[in-house]
Amino acid sequence: MPYIAPQDRRPLDPLIDQLAQQIVAQAKAQNYDAAFAGLLNYTCTRLALKVIRLQFGGLRYWLIAIVTGVFHNIADEFYRRLGAPYEEKQIAKNGDLDLYQELH
Repeated sequence: MPYIAPQDRRPLDPLIDQLAQQIVAQAKAQNYDAAFAGLLNYTCTRLALKVIRLQFGGLRYWLIAIVTGVFHNIADEFYRRLGAPYEEKQIAKNGDLDLYQELH
């Protein structure tokens, strides 16, 4: 869950906003709509690895498990909050796939 106390968000949000602007600028410069995906992947991966190195000095299995879990939870929460509602709207707009009803 991305829900941390407001006082913990304040010092991070301006840095995140600046980083997001840089990612968008670089993606636009590549003139390819999906270019942001590689930049976002690189940024998140490097950030996680940098935090691990700075805080723990090296890699341990439990760190791999925790960070993998965090990224998995990010993906689940993102899909639950944005992906599923988007798909529901598209189903209402275009109709559902008939085989879903047959298999229910």
